[in-house]
Formats: sequence, C-alpha cells, structure tokens
Amino acid sequence: MIELRNISKAFGSRIVLRKISLTVNEGDFITLVGPNGVGKTTLLHLIATLSKPTAGTILINGYNLADSASQLRRFIGVVSHKTLLYDDLTAIQNLSFYAQMYDVTNSLARIEMLLKQVGLWGRQHDLVRTYSRGMQQRLSIARALLHNPPILILDEPDTGLDQHATRQLGDLLAEMGGNSGGKRTTLMTTHNLDWGISMGNRAVVLAKGCIAYDSQGDKISMTQVREYY
Repeated sequence: MIELRNISKAFGSRIVLRKISLTVNEGDFITLVGPNGVGKTTLLHLIATLSKPTAGTILINGYNLADSASQLRRFIGVVSHKTLLYDDLTAIQNLSFYAQMYDVTNSLARIEMLLKQVGLWGRQHDLVRTYSRGMQQRLSIARALLHNPPILILDEPDTGLDQHATRQLGDLLAEMGGNSGGKRTTLMTTHNLDWGISMGNRAVVLAKGCIAYDSQGDKISMTQVREYY
C-alpha cells in the first residue's frame, strides 16, 4: 500500500530524515514512535503529500507520489492534534464543506452515518466551538473518513485528551478500521507509548532520523521500543 525508498528530508542544513526505507502492507496499523525531534511528524507529512522529500521515492498503491500527488490525496485521510475544523460552523456544516472538496456522492447520508458512528448525532447542529476536545477529535476522524480513504494518517490524535477520551478514541479507531475495499491501512504517531503500541499490529521506532526498530513479522518488543527513550 505504501512504499518509501531511501527517503531523506532536510530543512536547510538540518537533516531530519536519513534514507528511510519502509514498506507498509494493506491493513497494517503502524505505531510510529521515538523521542521528540526525530522526524515522526515530518515523515507523516511526506506520506500525506503535505511536504516533499529532499531525496527518495514514495509510492502509494504503486503510484509515484511525486507524479500524482493531487490524485493520490483521495487515498488518504489525515487526523492530527489540530482538528482542521471551523469553530463557528456546526458539525454538519463542517462535514458538508469537506464533502464538497472531495466530491463525496450522497454526502448527506454519508455525513449522518459518520456522525452516528462517532457518537455526535444529536449534536450535529451545534457549533464546533461548543464541543469538548474529545468531541472535536471524534468529528475530525469523521472528517478524515468522509471520502472513505484506504489510508489513514494520525499525527498525535490523542494530544490534549484525558484518559477517558483517549480510550474512547482508541475504541473508535478500532471500530472504524475498515473501508469499502477491505482493511484500512493506518500510520499513527503518539507520545502515549503504551496506548499507541496497544492500538497497532506493528511498531516502528525512529531515532536520529533513521528507523532504529521495526517489529514487522515479529511480536512487538516493548523492551526494544523503550531502549530509544
């Protein structure tokens, strides 16, 4: 589903990622962890087409991201600690706006279904600024899944959530892990190590801009993951 070939990223003279190669299979839920400043968010931004690599190749479903970024964005949904929602619009208005951007067919039915799935039906006409942080993040997940993408990018989605809201978020992500084509592929960064590892079937640790550990094919070793903290 996703293939990174010798990806490097530099900001001026500062090299953030160094020749990263990674293959993500369909249905993988990869938890990407590592100390602050090692390039986790940068790597997700590259996959999400929000930034371009300095060197290397990214393939999405076999297509080169450098050649087809605008078309491949339809394969991807993004959730971050920034909700990308409009505070002075209601839930329905927010989702309707994004549905138009993605040309979602039968959008009202799709919006109703998603709002029910994320537990916000009944608050659909309330302004987003009246929502709790957890509710806003659930609406953000609905926004990211409007166009039913096979790939979901989660950049610290639990930021600012209390333990109860974090558990709700985890339950919701597990429930919504599929799409119309099968099992959704997910990449997530988080500073909540135990929660993040429990969510995925694969852990990847970044350290000094490189992949220091990848549990692909093996049971995740928390001992090895913690070595880098």
